[in-house]
Amino acid sequence: MTRKLGILAGGGVLPQLLVEACRDQERAVFVLAFEGFTATETTHDVDHAWVRLGAVGTALKKLRDAAVDDLVLAGPIRRPSVADLRPDAQGLRFFARVGTKAMGDDGLLRTVIKMLEEEEGFKVIGVDDVISDLTALEGCWGAYQPDDTARRDIARGVEVLKALGAADVGQAVVVQDGIVLGVEAVEGTDALLERCVSLRREGPGGVLVKLCKAGQERRADLPTIGTNTVAGAHKAGLRGIAVEAGQTLIMSRDQVIKTADDSKLFLIGLTVL
Repeated sequence: MTRKLGILAGGGVLPQLLVEACRDQERAVFVLAFEGFTATETTHDVDHAWVRLGAVGTALKKLRDAAVDDLVLAGPIRRPSVADLRPDAQGLRFFARVGTKAMGDDGLLRTVIKMLEEEEGFKVIGVDDVISDLTALEGCWGAYQPDDTARRDIARGVEVLKALGAADVGQAVVVQDGIVLGVEAVEGTDALLERCVSLRREGPGGVLVKLCKAGQERRADLPTIGTNTVAGAHKAGLRGIAVEAGQTLIMSRDQVIKTADDSKLFLIGLTVL
């Protein structure tokens, strides 16, 4: 018998794609939606419940009441302060136990997953365990390829992200002519690209590079791009996007490639050693 999937749904279209995949697979599914983060469309015509992000005890009860077996964390959630979370009693115990592990996103997610599995009895799986064709392929996907200058900028971006990833900071960087124009922090990739619109220098446009952090927990927060990413890169005057092959999720792949081709941007999947 197929195990029932619970989707801890952040923003964007990924939770909806997971719901559709479960329907295609005739797999029972339940959506735990977070107030202020989950798109209302995600909960349309599917078993679901809404909770505050800090209501840990309520969230766990909803999942148990729904008889969920497996959990998947999908979609971005802007990280609030503990004060904004207004954690319930169980949430307070969780954050007291986490301590400094919550300083970085990956450290926090590892602790959340450990709690869900070891203390609550759920099995946490990755998005690609449900939808197998979302991850980036190696090589160029569209009509355009990076030239030597762009490849040097990509190499510089990989170097910077490896250093930042070791400190559990950011998955994306924008580089132009060897100069780092911007680094992704808590604001996310779309906001990074918006910042870089005014930072563009004369000469050939730069590149956006997105990678997994070193040792990242692959079942949560994999680097992701979609048509909005391509549109933002085009607006920022970039020439292309480089992501880590096999470690990056591509939302609506065909549309992403078409949008990039229309904007004359290259898309490339990298093998990062």
